[in-house]
Amino acid sequence: MTNLTKRFLQYVKIDTQSDPFSTTFPSSNKQKDLSNLLVKELITMSYNAFIDEYGYVYCKIEANTKGVTPIGLIAHVDTSFDAPGANVNPRIIKNYDGALIKLNEQYQMDVNTFPVLKQVIGDDIIVTDGNTLLGADDKCGVAIIMEFAQYCQDHPEYLHGDVYLCFTPDEEIGRGTDHFNYDWFKAKFAYTLDGSVVGGIEYENFNAASAKLEFIGKSIHPGAAKDKLINSQHLAFEFHSMLNPLQIPGNTQGYEGFNHLTNISGTVENTTSLYIIRDHDKLKFAQKKKDFQNIVDYLNQKYGYLCTTLTIKDSYFNMYEVLKDQMHIITLAQKAIKECGITPIIEPIRGGTDGARLTFEGLPCPNLGTGGFNFHGRFEFASINQMTKALEIVVKLVGLLVKND
Repeated sequence: MTNLTKRFLQYVKIDTQSDPFSTTFPSSNKQKDLSNLLVKELITMSYNAFIDEYGYVYCKIEANTKGVTPIGLIAHVDTSFDAPGANVNPRIIKNYDGALIKLNEQYQMDVNTFPVLKQVIGDDIIVTDGNTLLGADDKCGVAIIMEFAQYCQDHPEYLHGDVYLCFTPDEEIGRGTDHFNYDWFKAKFAYTLDGSVVGGIEYENFNAASAKLEFIGKSIHPGAAKDKLINSQHLAFEFHSMLNPLQIPGNTQGYEGFNHLTNISGTVENTTSLYIIRDHDKLKFAQKKKDFQNIVDYLNQKYGYLCTTLTIKDSYFNMYEVLKDQMHIITLAQKAIKECGITPIIEPIRGGTDGARLTFEGLPCPNLGTGGFNFHGRFEFASINQMTKALEIVVKLVGLLVKND
């Protein structure tokens, strides 16, 4: 078993789920369990690594040659709250042959339901036991960066400039850069290792917002409800029915945006619905937000009182608006991938990364593939072969800066 695989298996067994309902930062203290381990491992490698008050891990790999542009590598330690994340029990399938994968009695994967499995036939892959997510998002990236740090330590002949590392908390809930230390992180540009298929380069992502709707009903005994009772849950249903049914995640792909109901809870008198709004096109994104407001205005007018309130908060924007003027960063990644024998795959992200916010805040930061798949659920898996190739690409990419500069 390679050191990279050992790292990954160790990291995924640490529960690091972030909590979207928390008001603390990081949102869950258990994320620091992994962060503190990373600091300890980096210090063992003789690096000056530290964790700050917010749970960010920082480390600088000092240049061993002069005149090279400083670069950054970033991954996040938290895992999604969309599926159970404690007591992860990973299993390695050697030389996957494309057959049905039985995770447990309830969950199984096959190439017809998950065609992405065809991409890893012949690979050694790591799957879950069907009871939890795996944590490939983004512990693949964490393990690759850590193994890169070890590579630099083990190969003093490998020439590189300053390389800044950061492991962020709370990426999965859109807060991963809230306290990012730009004063310390002196890279001119960076890459998040938070993508899927190896060789992937992502520099277009959704514009993103969250929407909170609060519905206020009028409760009265159902026996005397005629022309009096207004059920807030029915208001929530009515609102949802007025959204475009084709613009939901299950009906969209590629550049198509969506509205996604992530949570709903309530009683007759009060109901709350939470949505995320996504679109690559900034005009369509603005229209989606306007649609929400238009429906709210309609409901309030229809029922004659303030029965619905809406709060929309922008989360991040399409990094392409910035990176389109700095395509040398993409070209560098493409060159590294090609020199590692892979054809670069450029696809839009149907989601977002810390890199989106970092880019808009002044640190250009596209996203690279790590070899993880089916993120955020029990069907998550990782290809050891692709993770290994992703590490090779990072080594090549950082080394190319020495030649280019």
